Amino acid sequence: MHFKLLSDRDLKAIDALVEAYGGGKAVCDKISAMREYDARKKLAAEKGLADMLEKAEGYAKDFPKVEDFVAAESIKTTKPGVCTTQVSGFQGSHVTLDCMRRVAKNKDVLFPTEMISVVALTDHYVYSGDLLATLAMAENIIEASKFCSTNLIGIPLPEKRFAHIEKVTGEKFDRRDLGEGMGQLILKNMGTVFGNLGGVEVGDNNHLVYLDGILRAGLETGANFFLNPSWSTIVAACYFGRLVPAVTFKISMLLSTQNAVQFRMLLNIIKEYLRDDGTTPIYEVNIGNAASPETFMQCCDDLKASGLGNISLTAHLRINPDLGMEDFDWTDKAHKVLDGGYNITIKYESDGESRPYDTMEAYFLSDEERDQKAELIGDVIYHKCLRCDKDAREIMRRGHQARFAGVAYKT
Repeated sequence: MHFKLLSDRDLKAIDALVEAYGGGKAVCDKISAMREYDARKKLAAEKGLADMLEKAEGYAKDFPKVEDFVAAESIKTTKPGVCTTQVSGFQGSHVTLDCMRRVAKNKDVLFPTEMISVVALTDHYVYSGDLLATLAMAENIIEASKFCSTNLIGIPLPEKRFAHIEKVTGEKFDRRDLGEGMGQLILKNMGTVFGNLGGVEVGDNNHLVYLDGILRAGLETGANFFLNPSWSTIVAACYFGRLVPAVTFKISMLLSTQNAVQFRMLLNIIKEYLRDDGTTPIYEVNIGNAASPETFMQCCDDLKASGLGNISLTAHLRINPDLGMEDFDWTDKAHKVLDGGYNITIKYESDGESRPYDTMEAYFLSDEERDQKAELIGDVIYHKCLRCDKDAREIMRRGHQARFAGVAYKT
């Protein structure tokens, strides 16, 4: 017997949740409108963040250009195998602005085209203008092709959020009362504050809380790309993406796609709920750190055979020690993938050096602590950008195309 991954009850609950926000088309239209810089800039000004964006605009003027590097070194990028650059750790607006300041001062760092942020979608982050300003800097000023936000389902939220989801979907959620009108899902594994990094454990119907956070963030800020670390939320996201095609997802390496068998399992899930045009809302899959370059290339071949050609595959080139072995370095392996004629997204969780807050701790600071430590975290992601820039330039010298943020190109 073949079981559908989502039951009729599951489908009705997701349908009801989307309808509660006006339906798929209305949600997509609002997200699209909120992605315009003028709209974001106006709302940011209302929230007292106009000066921040003005500073960011000024910093961006001093960012270097790819064409200048290509001309200076007579680069010829004619080999097959394209490299997409990605850096993680853009922890909110103050951190992102500090990194921009450092890049502008350096004047010789080609900025990555994909940016990852692991900041909990707290009410403060979503509604204070912090996420909005971050997206305005990343997507509108830096012109990153993707900015990935993360919904950690274990975060405290106003109790009214849970009550709303329960009323709309008819489902119940196991949570604790934190007092002062706040509640929190009860996560049973890995006794961390957020439980399993706030997402790997998605018990019962908690995927609905994950989707609700995405909907609210998208409607408020225009955020449209989200990290997805759990099997059940991936399934839910694939169906959700049929209803709200404006939203796409990145699958975390924490899912443990460490080999081709697990990757094929993932492809089967993805194909269960394709959009009517045959595409998927899954934009990117992180292949796990345990994978060899041969496994990575096998996953590329399997992806091609699946017909789901619009998914990019990513490898960590450097990681902080919280995520794996010390001195982890996948650079030579990435060269092997590219020399095999395969595309790869190179991701940096670290620059390979030991620095304060180059750890998972930076991902779980409170909103207040994150702002207070913005320069420390900004220094970390600046050095990640330096490492990414250095490695990507070498990839270009070896004859492969490397993709950077739009700000790195002359217009």
